[in-house]
Amino acid sequence: MIVSLCDDRHCLVVYATFSPMSISSVSPLLLPNSKPRQNLLVTSPLSSSSQSLSLRSLNSSSFGSLSQLPSQIRQPIAPLCSPDPNCMAELKTSDVSHQEWVSHARAYWVEKFLIAWDINDNQASLYLYSSINANLFLSDQGIQGYDSKIALERDECGLPVTITQKFPRISTYQAFKVPSSTKVEDLLKCQLAVASFDIDGTLKTCTGLQLPGVLDDMFAYSGPLGANFSNDTISLNLWAPTAREVNVCFYESPTGDTVEHVTMEEINGVWSTVGPGDWEGLYYTYEITVFHPSTSRLEKCQANDPYARGLSSDGKRTWLVDIKSEKLKPNGWDELANEKPHLGSFADISIYELHIRDFSASDSTVDPDFRGGYRAFTCKDSAGLRHLRKLSEAGLTHVHLLPSYQFGGVDDNPSNWKHPDYAVLASLPPDSDEQQAQITAIQEEDGYNWGYNPVLWGVPKGSYASNPDGPSRILEFRKMVQALNFIGLRVVLDVVYNHLYASGPLDDCSVLDKIVPGYYLRRNKDGSIENSACINNTASEHLMVERIILDDLLCWVIDYKVDGFRFDLMGHLMKHTMVKAKNMLQSLTKERDGVDGSKIYLYGEGWDFGEVAKNQCGINASQFNISGTGIGSFNDRIRDAVLGGSPFGNPLQQGFVTGLSLEPNGYDHGGKSNTDIMLSGSADHIQVGLAGNLRDFVLTCHGGEAIKGSELMTYGGDPVGYAMEPTETINYVSAHDNETLFDIINLKTPFELSIEDRCRINHLASSIVALSQGIPFFHAGDEVLRSKSIDRDSYNSGDWFNRLDFTYETNNWGVGLPPKEKNEHNWHLIKPRLANPLFKPSKSHILAALHSFTNLLKIRYSSPLFRLSSANSIQERVCFHNTGPLWVPGVIVMSIEDGNDGEPGIPQLDPMFSFIVVVFNASPDVVSIEIPALKSKSFQLHPVQLNSTDDLVMKARYDGESGLFSIPKRTTAVFVQLRGPSS
Repeated sequence: MIVSLCDDRHCLVVYATFSPMSISSVSPLLLPNSKPRQNLLVTSPLSSSSQSLSLRSLNSSSFGSLSQLPSQIRQPIAPLCSPDPNCMAELKTSDVSHQEWVSHARAYWVEKFLIAWDINDNQASLYLYSSINANLFLSDQGIQGYDSKIALERDECGLPVTITQKFPRISTYQAFKVPSSTKVEDLLKCQLAVASFDIDGTLKTCTGLQLPGVLDDMFAYSGPLGANFSNDTISLNLWAPTAREVNVCFYESPTGDTVEHVTMEEINGVWSTVGPGDWEGLYYTYEITVFHPSTSRLEKCQANDPYARGLSSDGKRTWLVDIKSEKLKPNGWDELANEKPHLGSFADISIYELHIRDFSASDSTVDPDFRGGYRAFTCKDSAGLRHLRKLSEAGLTHVHLLPSYQFGGVDDNPSNWKHPDYAVLASLPPDSDEQQAQITAIQEEDGYNWGYNPVLWGVPKGSYASNPDGPSRILEFRKMVQALNFIGLRVVLDVVYNHLYASGPLDDCSVLDKIVPGYYLRRNKDGSIENSACINNTASEHLMVERIILDDLLCWVIDYKVDGFRFDLMGHLMKHTMVKAKNMLQSLTKERDGVDGSKIYLYGEGWDFGEVAKNQCGINASQFNISGTGIGSFNDRIRDAVLGGSPFGNPLQQGFVTGLSLEPNGYDHGGKSNTDIMLSGSADHIQVGLAGNLRDFVLTCHGGEAIKGSELMTYGGDPVGYAMEPTETINYVSAHDNETLFDIINLKTPFELSIEDRCRINHLASSIVALSQGIPFFHAGDEVLRSKSIDRDSYNSGDWFNRLDFTYETNNWGVGLPPKEKNEHNWHLIKPRLANPLFKPSKSHILAALHSFTNLLKIRYSSPLFRLSSANSIQERVCFHNTGPLWVPGVIVMSIEDGNDGEPGIPQLDPMFSFIVVVFNASPDVVSIEIPALKSKSFQLHPVQLNSTDDLVMKARYDGESGLFSIPKRTTAVFVQLRGPSS
């Protein structure tokens, strides 16, 4: 098979040979091209047909690495050959893979005069080669085309501790000294290779170099970057120490030709120019001439300013804007810091996760021009805003917005979007596969994406603005923050610093990798980009990567007055980055910075996987490492115990609320004795979560032993409890990832269960989160039984599957089989459920769910005992009953005790309640349970539940003489002891 893939500058020709069932080898050549093509023609001898693939589906950075080629040819690929004519000759150098020094970078230049390489031959001679014009190639005589060849000397002292701590993965590498007379700053702008030779002069191996270490050592910089405005001048500053030349191209508008071309000057790796104040309002790009390792050639790249604060549509050009200009401030903007919703402590936080487009795209009460964007949040009488106001009035404190920076995957101009015929979709059967077929047919050309495709972190996304060019996105984003604050909700931004949408010198969405190629992205020991986070993993262990993250956070807090951040895949960032961010932000003051940094909360996903797992790249911000810092992380332990299994297991695996042991769904969990143990273990995990998931909280486990939270183990062998303080725990059972709470309940519970029971289970799961110590987190729509038609990953499933209805007419259940790509393997489970009309809730069910949810918030905020701020306070006050081997299955009993003013013991916190008991009954039957330790109390049902419209919860009873609690099925009952007049 011969494949050609071309753009206006390159032609990639691939010759592939086949084994009977697969591609067995692929040999690529990168050639100059004079005929741009729009498609990739794939012709296989195994098939009589050819397939044409649009280049639109390919990341153009793949020209260099080939890592993004279509699956038809994405197999082990031989190293990419240099375009230099000398490289086209057949190479016969002994023991050296063709062009290994081009396709790999196995050596690390770690300090100005120190290189690390995994070479164990103490007799070998090592040399460093450089080529100004990227002409290095191999021949029978070895490496040719170089401008300099420098002998390296083995450093018997090895790598210093500072290096092995920064780069743990190379701690065993040998160290080699570069002569102190070497002009390193000049070499770093060249194509580089190191080679080792036997004592007889035979070339044994050679490779390229990874440069982040030496760039940090020589060029770490704390001065101004981006555009800086003074009285009558504007300076532009770009950190690009490996660039050969940098120019600024100015434009009068988002489109059109260059009006001015300015050459920048370099000092110590920073390129700068100063111009007149009337540059403001122009658009510009940087033109960078730099050696790029992905193509092994000098490239002239067009890139946005990584410190851009304004953009044209789709980020084609940077808009030169003074973000602090009065023209970009809504009325009252400078006073907003004094009008923020009250927040006593981080323990008072509760979070509601919401996608900007989901909020209003389907809301007919919003002006059509505002739907799906920032301005929808300013519509005071819309159904959506009334809903948020209702949650706020019940106690909710924060709205977490999914990514709102400039991301790829959605055209900024709505006129370019494609739309399905919603009337046709609505007419189709609820279990049809036609809806998903129509949605996925246009999913790359519609207006929907979650936004985890970062292009530029410091600018609001253009597709959510009324005009993606100019000031609209800035002004409207600020109005959105202001509007949410005015209804009592603080704003959290979802930030994605762990990866980039694109890399390489050619992709329009590539920015950082055009400016300092190979620096911002984490690479493995061979020099290939790590992709475990998604694609193009970033490396916050590199100083200037950390710096741009910190600078970006500062911009969002000071210039947009946001109140917190959720860090996507936080575990892929270094712990020191997160700690610096927290300390920096929380030191901001209203007097100096216009914001109160002490109220800014940080949390994220502390998953420990990929190349960063077990501190392989340094101490990362994983769940275990981040504890003790005051930074929160998501608690997956309580999620999995409540629902059952995990998002990566069989969807029929049951958990505490979904019928494990008590109401089997037919899935083989291993027999009744095993499910009984699993259920009691789940209760233990939940109890630790209810106590803030503290590592040192002591409870009685199902075996009867008193153990700490950290001594309980997950099924994977990790400690259940890991937090040192409750505000380091984000308790949740659903989020934007995976199925919605309502949908996963419908999969896991028995098929014959009534819709009323499913709704109660939805509420029961939410109640465990809402009444836990730590910070409760809810996915938008949990409170109204939100469905995505059981789509487990709706990131690109369009408005149709992601629809939210704040008029409460529908929960979006049964709108067709979810998209095939991520869900087809479960269609056999999903289809009969969607087809069954008894699974679909009515408006009355939705309204009842909302009422129950707001009651939970009211209960949480009725007493500070639900929001204890320290581990010591939780250990002193929170206790679990019905524990040990004789427990009543499916029931968790939690008590929270307060002190009394003027009496010895724990201090009094609550002026109204002296004691609270919460009973979670997940069983399908009424449960009566005696708790001797809770006898002779004067408990009554919480006043909020006494006034509930839930008839079942009002049947909950307590008998003080016996300590007997009677709790209806699938019910959470809250009992309180009111203080007497003497208190």
